[in-house]
Amino acid sequence: MNVLVTGGAGYIGSALVPHLLEAGHDVRVLDDFSLSSPRNLMGTSLPDVDFHRGDIRDPDDVEAAMDGVEAVIHLAAVTGAAQSHEMRERVEDVNVHGTEVVADAAEAAGVETFVLASSCNVYGDTYAEELDEDAEPAPGNPYAESKLACEDIVAERECTDVSLRLATNFGYSPGVRFNLVVNTFVFRALAGEPLTVYGDGTNWRPFLHVTDAARAFAAALDWPAGTYNVGLDNFRIEDIAEAVADVAERDVETDYLAGEDPGPSYHVRFEKMRERGFEPTHDLSEGIADLKERFQA
Repeated sequence: MNVLVTGGAGYIGSALVPHLLEAGHDVRVLDDFSLSSPRNLMGTSLPDVDFHRGDIRDPDDVEAAMDGVEAVIHLAAVTGAAQSHEMRERVEDVNVHGTEVVADAAEAAGVETFVLASSCNVYGDTYAEELDEDAEPAPGNPYAESKLACEDIVAERECTDVSLRLATNFGYSPGVRFNLVVNTFVFRALAGEPLTVYGDGTNWRPFLHVTDAARAFAAALDWPAGTYNVGLDNFRIEDIAEAVADVAERDVETDYLAGEDPGPSYHVRFEKMRERGFEPTHDLSEGIADLKERFQA
């Protein structure tokens, strides 16, 4: 297929673009580098990528990138749930308005398949466990609110719309992010810094290796329309800290800030994803060990 990846130079995009090329797709990338860097695509076979530098909020930029496209994987967004409280207007503008522009252009161009990067964060302020795709969302921050709004935007368009509610990503990609709990814990452990856990560490979160996130987006090009939770498994934050300390093979101090808000706790189910034949291949310890090796190098 001829696939457009918005935000293709970002954390997931820098893992996804090479994967799509290896699978034989024609790949076009739309990115403005406001939240990424051209460096993230170093090592990719760039002559095989049709690159468009542009803003997803600019109809002209998006229309030019959409020409001749059969499928869209829409990754471009302002990320970071906790930080989104401080930039609500920017999150609304980029994530929601930008998705409207991309979805409108895709519909006008007759795009067959639209795969959206959503988030399990939409389940938000709930301490319920075993959340499936039919559970009532309760977004607790502007980022989660924007992702839920984006799901509605895409569902209203005339195409096969697939929304992947991703678990929190971890692991190395060329565009590695450090505002994600596993990645920052590994970096701090190797630097001899304490790991900071808000609350008592017993809150649940689902996690997914970034390489498996890339695999899921590629696989979802052939999935029926709908919403899918995508993740490896659920872990308590205290278990993440212990796993990082074990792999780091050094004494790691963990500071539990019992008086601080630990954020939401949610335990997510992934049966619908598995019904489509998709199974993550990278476990938590493997991802931590790989991060350790790459950071030390």
